[in-house]
Amino acid sequence: MAKKISRTVLFHFLFSGLTFTFLVTLAISFDPYFLHSCANNIGNYTANSDYERNLNTIFKQITSITKSNYGFYSKKVGEVNAMALCRADVKLDVCTGCLKETISRVKLDCPNNKEAIGWSENCTLRYSNTNLSEKLEINPQLCLLNIQSTANEYFQLILGQLLSDLRNKAAAGGALLKYAAGNLSLSASETLYALVQCTPDLSEGDCNHCLDKAATDGIRQCCLKQRGCRVLSPSCNLRFETDPFFEAGAEFPPPPLPSVDRQKEEEEKQNKSNRIPVLVASLSAIFGLAVVFISGFFIWRRRNSRDEENSQEVQLLDLVNEHSRETFNGENGERSQEFPSIQLDVLHAATNHFSDENKLGQGGFGPVYKGTLANGKEIAVKRLSETSSQGLVEFKNEIMLIAKLQHRNLVRLLGCCLEKNEKLLVYEFMPNKSLDVFLFDSKLAAQLDWQKRFNIIKGIARGILYLHEDSRLKIIHRDLKVSNVLLDNEMNPKISDFGMARIFEDKNEANTNRVVGTYFGVLLLEIVSGKKNNGFHHLEHGESLLTFAWKLWSKGEGTELTDHVLVPSCVASEVLKCIHIGLLCVEEDPADRPTMSSVIFMLASNSTITLLCPSEPAFSVGRAIAKPTEPISDDGVFSVNEVTISNFSAR
Repeated sequence: MAKKISRTVLFHFLFSGLTFTFLVTLAISFDPYFLHSCANNIGNYTANSDYERNLNTIFKQITSITKSNYGFYSKKVGEVNAMALCRADVKLDVCTGCLKETISRVKLDCPNNKEAIGWSENCTLRYSNTNLSEKLEINPQLCLLNIQSTANEYFQLILGQLLSDLRNKAAAGGALLKYAAGNLSLSASETLYALVQCTPDLSEGDCNHCLDKAATDGIRQCCLKQRGCRVLSPSCNLRFETDPFFEAGAEFPPPPLPSVDRQKEEEEKQNKSNRIPVLVASLSAIFGLAVVFISGFFIWRRRNSRDEENSQEVQLLDLVNEHSRETFNGENGERSQEFPSIQLDVLHAATNHFSDENKLGQGGFGPVYKGTLANGKEIAVKRLSETSSQGLVEFKNEIMLIAKLQHRNLVRLLGCCLEKNEKLLVYEFMPNKSLDVFLFDSKLAAQLDWQKRFNIIKGIARGILYLHEDSRLKIIHRDLKVSNVLLDNEMNPKISDFGMARIFEDKNEANTNRVVGTYFGVLLLEIVSGKKNNGFHHLEHGESLLTFAWKLWSKGEGTELTDHVLVPSCVASEVLKCIHIGLLCVEEDPADRPTMSSVIFMLASNSTITLLCPSEPAFSVGRAIAKPTEPISDDGVFSVNEVTISNFSAR
């Protein structure tokens, strides 16, 4: 018998949708992790009755077992049904010892109850006057938690992935054992351990369902953000901790051999097939040869394409594995939390199986869905379209670039998924969508007063400066536009969509066959005016937004460009400064454009500073198409007034 101890335990009872929480000090002479549930509505048995004698007979049989049976025992004597489940990793003597203590404790805590359940650390005991076999029972659901919490921001993501993987493995375990245990790294110095188990009489679907309810309802309601937890149901249980608690070397049953009846059936089929007339076989052979000959050509043609796709898949897996091990903190260049590969089941559950109701939008990459993880955290999931010609390149680019970047004005990539032909990227969710949703809507534009717009301008500039000069990698975004600027719940801007971005280091050249987006200056003028550059034409003179802005500025009427909804809130000097900077950023000669560090300085300056006089724009900035073979090097600069792309540098 275990030593009597006194300890403080925090646990929850989850039953019929209600949660009861107790903080109690327990004086325990049995298993310190013991919990029980007495079915008081079923009725009681009387002393020295047949029910009591049958129950004691079962208890004696269960505690006298000499064969492990992988920890599962189901007995019936008279009207008494009983079921015992030991953790599959514990040895027989530990199992029987646990059952003896659990029986003693249940008899003490549920005296004369015809139905009761007792959970100890290493075993579960149930008995009832109704049938228990092959019957899914989720309630009552109880949990016992580790009172230490975790600050690891990836904890719930990694926990969800680990439990999902173990759940599937346990549910598929067969009729002898439905158990799985494993671990995943939380960081370089910390590991998460978990164990799940069902009574093996359950079907695969029922086991899956039971463990899914434990991993969602159970954890969410009682031990969210805790470093450890046990969720207990009559038919299943799970546990996770940041310290090892299970036996890693436990032996498990081999897969069952085919039954004798199955073998006979196969032999009969084989004998029957041997009796087919030779003539039919000959005709089939001729027809088969014709099919092979006709199909061969098409197979040959498709082989190269398939090999290329397989090669791309291998490259993606290698890429994800590499970046799952190492990411960098953009603020100080130090190594940060690991970049996780997220389980597909977790994302299916979070997005309601990518339902239309959760769809946020559609891009060249593919659709984007809103998701909610088991812990309540909201995410955005990009799903690569199978018909996307550009998506695979952008998928690789996002992992290579944004996984290594962290900045308050860049959208965060939380993880990715490569399973069952799915290619998914998981980002932090931006509740206010993208800047264009507000900027170009006559009703929503009023929500962006001048102070908010000025803060957005400065935030975008800080993000670009980080990419161009301050990050470990030197990056050109190449698709900067208002629809790629996302807004959080406080309207702070975060640059997104790095699928077309490129790295430039040490004068190395890179080829591109993609388009280049609008420049910061154009984006700045669009924010001030509330007008789209693409398709803008001044009614009187058919002028572009850039030309129109320059003419107003040169005549000293720059404030006329201001969005009319800003009039009550705008600061004229700041508006004029932004227009001036915007016109400088779209100068025809790249050498005349300010660097982003200069732009930051000009935007932040509260004093009157002298700026260079911009020349009249000789072009309208749109989306220019690159020539496929044209090189990009660090020596040249993208000139936004040209229809083709030459070379780039960060400015």
